[in-house]
Amino acid sequence: MAKKVVATLKKEGGITYSKVIRAVKSEKTGAYTFKEEMVPSTLVQETLKK
Repeated sequence: MAKKVVATLKKEGGITYSKVIRAVKSEKTGAYTFKEEMVPSTLVQETLKK
């Protein structure tokens, strides 16, 4: 049986986080891969500009 994992990243008075998923094209094969990052919600726009 599969186990369900529940994790809370949001706490009262703490920093809220967002998951940023980007598609990155490989130079060798031309295939797309996905990069996932957990960043503070205030830095999402800066992370996407990279």
